[in-house]
Amino acid sequence: MDLPNANLAIIDRAKLEGYLLSASHPVGRFKARFFARLGFTASDWQLFAQALREQHLAQAAEVGPVDAFGQSFTIRGMLRGPTGAPALVTSVWFVRAGEDRPRFVTAYPGDSR
Repeated sequence: MDLPNANLAIIDRAKLEGYLLSASHPVGRFKARFFARLGFTASDWQLFAQALREQHLAQAAEVGPVDAFGQSFTIRGMLRGPTGAPALVTSVWFVRAGEDRPRFVTAYPGDSR
């Protein structure tokens, strides 16, 4: 299925720049190394946001758990970075209860389930 309202998705700059692409974040630095090999860096976080919008949000989403806070979705697919190298990436999205816009939660290498 398509991620509901994917065209309205919210991708928080701080989450990309300060965590996922940060070489100094205590947890995020491990993911940052992976994404850096694809050419994504904290200083150019917009390229990662654009790649998620153009590449991942165009792929099928799997419906995840729903609870009182909302509904989660997972997208597993290839993501090509500025280096031209493709990699399998999993991204997680969440639609809060009472809202209709998906929010980016995280992304990580591969197909970990």
